[in-house]
Amino acid sequence: MGNPIEKGGVNVSIKNHIASIEFHHPLSNSLPGKVLQELAKTITEIGNNDEVTVIILKSAGERAFCAGASFDELISIDNLETGKIFFSGFANVINAARKCPKIIIGRVQGKAVGGGVGMASAVDYCMATKFASVKLSELAVGIGPFVVGPAVERKIGTSAMSQLSINATEWQTAQWAKEKGLYTEVFETVEEMDEAIDKLTTTLSKSNPEAIQLLKKFSGKEQNTGTAY
Repeated sequence: MGNPIEKGGVNVSIKNHIASIEFHHPLSNSLPGKVLQELAKTITEIGNNDEVTVIILKSAGERAFCAGASFDELISIDNLETGKIFFSGFANVINAARKCPKIIIGRVQGKAVGGGVGMASAVDYCMATKFASVKLSELAVGIGPFVVGPAVERKIGTSAMSQLSINATEWQTAQWAKEKGLYTEVFETVEEMDEAIDKLTTTLSKSNPEAIQLLKKFSGKEQNTGTAY
C-alpha cells in the first residue's frame, strides 16, 4: 500500500486562457511538504504562462478543501532545519499566490483548516459552499498560526483573526467566513458554485492581461506574507 504521506499531487489543465490548478491528497487534502513544494512551483509557472489570463485554485474531493499541513510530518520534526522546511511549505504557496500576476479564483468546496484558510486568504476572489467551515487549529496542537497568520489577518482583520486563532478547536461557518471577508460568495451546492466560477472566469479570460496585472498590483497581493518559525 505504501506510505500515505507520500501520496498526493498537483494537476493542471488549461482551456480558453483559464488554468485550473487542483491539489489532492487522500488524507482530507492534508498536504505534505512535497505536494506544497509542487503547488508553489506550479502557481509560479502558470503565473508566468502567457497563454493564461485567470487561474482557478481548487482541491479534489467533496467535503475537505484542505486540512492543512501533514500532521504526520509535523510530529516527525526533530531538528531546526526540518522544522524550517516544514513551516516554509504553506508560506511558499501563499507567497506564490500573492506574487502571481494573474487573478486567482479560489474554489472551496469543503472544510478548510490551518494552511487551507491561508490559501483561501491568499487568492484574489474566493467562492465557497455552505460546507466550507474554517478553523485555525494550530494552537490546539501546541503551535501558533504564525505562517498563515499574516495572510489571514490581512484578509479578515485582527478581531476575526484573534477569534480563529484563540478558539482553535471550534469551527466557524462558511457564512461567518463570508461576513468577515474571507469568502466573497457562499453557495448551497457545488454545482451552483461551479456555475458561478465558470461565468466569472470566462468573463475574466477575455479581459486585458495588462489590466489584470495592474489590478493585482493595486490590490497589494504582491507583498510577502512573511514567515515566522
